[in-house]
Amino acid sequence: MENLHSYSIEDSSEARLFSHCSDNLLSDSNIWDSLKQAISNSSGFQRWQLEGMLNDRLRGMNLDTLVRHYLRETLETLAY
Repeated sequence: MENLHSYSIEDSSEARLFSHCSDNLLSDSNIWDSLKQAISNSSGFQRWQLEGMLNDRLRGMNLDTLVRHYLRETLETLAY
C-alpha cells in the first residue's frame, strides 16, 4: 500500500498565508471603520447628506453606503 504523507494545514505555508491575509483584512476593516467615522463627522459629508435627505435619494442607506456614495461623488466632482 502506498504511504501517503499527511500534513495539517496549520503547518503549511497556505495556513500562514491565510492567517496573514485574515490579519490584513481585519486591519483593513478597522482602518475603513475609522475613516468612515471621520468622514461622516466632516462638515462636507454632513452638508451633502442633508442635501441628499431633502430630495429622498439617500433615505434608508446605511453609513457604509452613504460614505461610499459621498466619496464617489466627491471624486467625480474633483475629476472635472
